[in-house]
Amino acid sequence: MQNNPNTTLVTATAPIATATHGGRAKCLQRLARLDLPVPPTVALSFDAVQSIASGHLPDIDAILRQFPQDALLCVRPSSEDPDWGGPSAILNIGMNDSRHGVLCDTLGRDPASALFTRFVQSFAIHVDRLDPDMFDDITGEGAEALQQALAAYERETETAFPTTRAEQLASVLKSMARAWDGTSARLLRQAKGAPADAGLGLVIQQMAFGIGQGESGSGVLQLVSSKTGKPQITGRYLRQSQGRDALFGDASLYITRDDRGPSLEELVPDCFAQLVDHARLMRAKLREEMQVEFTIENGQLHILDGVRVARSSRATVRIAVQLARDDVIPRQEALMRVEPRTLNELLHRQVDRHAKRDVLGSGIAASPGAATGRLVFTAEDAQASASRGEDCILVRRETSPEDIRGMHAAKAVITERGGITSHAAVIGRGLGLPCVVGISNIRFQTRKSQLSTQDGRVLSAGDIVTVDGTNGTILLGAPAMLEPALDDAFQDLMDWADAERDIGIRANADTPADAQTARNFAAQGIGLCRTEHMFFEAGRLTVMREMIFAETSDDRRAVLERLLPMQRTDFVQLFNIMQGQPVCIRLFDPPLHEFLPVDRAGQGELAAALDLPLSDVTRRIESMMEYNPMLGLRGVRLGVTVPEIYEMQARAIFQAAVFASKGGAPVVPEIMIPLVSAKREVELVRSRVDAIAAAVTAETGVDFTYRLGVMVETPRAALRAGDIAEHASFLSFGTNDLTQMTYGLSRDDAGRFMSDYVRQEVFVEDPFHTLDIDGVGELLQLGSARGRSARPDITLSICGEHGGNPESIAFCRSAGFDYVSCSPFRVPVARLAAAQLAIADKIE
Repeated sequence: MQNNPNTTLVTATAPIATATHGGRAKCLQRLARLDLPVPPTVALSFDAVQSIASGHLPDIDAILRQFPQDALLCVRPSSEDPDWGGPSAILNIGMNDSRHGVLCDTLGRDPASALFTRFVQSFAIHVDRLDPDMFDDITGEGAEALQQALAAYERETETAFPTTRAEQLASVLKSMARAWDGTSARLLRQAKGAPADAGLGLVIQQMAFGIGQGESGSGVLQLVSSKTGKPQITGRYLRQSQGRDALFGDASLYITRDDRGPSLEELVPDCFAQLVDHARLMRAKLREEMQVEFTIENGQLHILDGVRVARSSRATVRIAVQLARDDVIPRQEALMRVEPRTLNELLHRQVDRHAKRDVLGSGIAASPGAATGRLVFTAEDAQASASRGEDCILVRRETSPEDIRGMHAAKAVITERGGITSHAAVIGRGLGLPCVVGISNIRFQTRKSQLSTQDGRVLSAGDIVTVDGTNGTILLGAPAMLEPALDDAFQDLMDWADAERDIGIRANADTPADAQTARNFAAQGIGLCRTEHMFFEAGRLTVMREMIFAETSDDRRAVLERLLPMQRTDFVQLFNIMQGQPVCIRLFDPPLHEFLPVDRAGQGELAAALDLPLSDVTRRIESMMEYNPMLGLRGVRLGVTVPEIYEMQARAIFQAAVFASKGGAPVVPEIMIPLVSAKREVELVRSRVDAIAAAVTAETGVDFTYRLGVMVETPRAALRAGDIAEHASFLSFGTNDLTQMTYGLSRDDAGRFMSDYVRQEVFVEDPFHTLDIDGVGELLQLGSARGRSARPDITLSICGEHGGNPESIAFCRSAGFDYVSCSPFRVPVARLAAAQLAIADKIE
């Protein structure tokens, strides 16, 4: 038995491994090696349990010989990962009339009968799979309740309750083995990340009674807070109880001394001291914060199990960091223990997981965090609410650039349409604004300023809701929140990550506020500054519209002269904030009609501002509308056909660089041309930008350098990257539009059917959420290889939203990219993911 690989007594040298016997069995062996007071235990391997499910029992008598003849037993599941779950534990196996009689003498008739009754009910429900309702009619307590339970069992099964320990144990083992193989159980654990063929082990342990004449009970103890991860001895203890009853018992005692009531520490100080010492030893030797499951039987302490402490995201970080600080684990292992995406919960406010949730609807979790406010239905109302100091939630069918000021004013955004890379999602992540898009189970009635839920509730402007952008839900009211936790543990983790990673991390930042956030999160520069967002600020939009309506090139230049100092100020701020870090500024990208009002009232206001007839304004706007704006007159096409815009922007960039370089290190701006498809486009823009650079040098008397590159976001640009690279210092792949054009999918509309496509395995994952390695990835590889072949020193990066995705970062590292750029609030996630990839490579 001791050396049988499939049915083995748990000893220090037994052939037990997590991969063959499960985590619980391996943990119990480790506790045995530490000479902790663990009751005798037999472990069954995955193969043994699989054999039991097929109808082949192990040698039950041989198993029972490992325990005293009168010992009661319990059986617990032991899966490879505790999070995968398993069948319910069965306690007090071996209970029968004879054992009941002995316990009546030692414990008293009522407690002994209660134990027997509990076993009968547990056996019936979990082993024989009988309906729990069969015990509803039981009245009374003690021996009377026991007899009623046995009678109910006999009526239901038409057989007497099994009386021998061997018979009971065999039934329990068969039931638990078959339960693991059931369809529901398999689907449930697969949803938790378990492979389809995951195995189950079982541990058979001698019961250490938490019931007795002396001080007896059961409980759990841990050395840290599950909520914060900070040192705090916590847990629960319930007198005269078994298993994990203490977690659910209203009469549980405190663990440490507490003014509110009696505690384990006061009741049995020696056992308490031993328990704390055992927990500290487990932490040091098992290299993890463990929750200790224990029993006290007549003043004697027994350790039944040790499980990894359940923890929040902030506790996950602090526990890993503190273990490394204490030299329990190396820093590299601490980094590997934190899932990058869990950092999202530290960077933003979150709904407390224990708070009551009244869910109104759900959609795509587009930008993490949570916020509460009153519903508003226009950007103007959002700005008005902000001016009054009222928190608001902006509701739109879908957002457009015209809504950006409202988004800045709101605390969160929800939209009826859109996907993970829609306008609202991208801007929301950039601002750190909670955002849920593609909400299909709420009816948006924006003209009425109302939302209608599927259960018939109607919400109007001014009603208070909470947006949970982490989980993609809309909640009624204001549930309790948890504040961000960027503490010393987080900072240490980020510093360690930076020491390990081997790929640069920049941020997409459009405003000085975005840039400051990126700087605070230690981004290594700005990888994408979308300049068009600057034109929607108050005082600029009207000037921009005046430029659009200008009839001649000279008229456009005259209007743009008024925008020049505004742009220059923006760029000076960006350069100063980034303090010498690179700043990559994308030239104007969207079609001009996006800056024009679409409603009659807005067009009337514009006509009055420009002193033009309303009919002229309406006609001009209609003439600029495009059937497919995404593929129309935008990006470099505007730079070629309306060159005055790019000329003004280049002048503003160079003047800002000269100004920001005074008294410090020279600023080397990076200028990026969007939506390129042909080499000639780059040549034309470059010649004009070079001319502006020469003019600014002549005007200021200051020599400066700059880098000009291309945003590769069309398939043709990726395929012709070799030609384009001859005129570019860098290639930055805009994976949002590149994915859109490669698939022929609108990123704003794909959310309507994408879940169906993923569910039916048309796509493995939403390609706007996770980079499509096979399709879009091949274009990236072709483009980078051809670009490097033509120009070996060219800088390669991605600046689409995929840049913050750990799987996409892995691809970019393997493809030899120099850096990735992502939303400011995703920078810490990217830093940690990049570090883990570098560490994993070293381990392999």
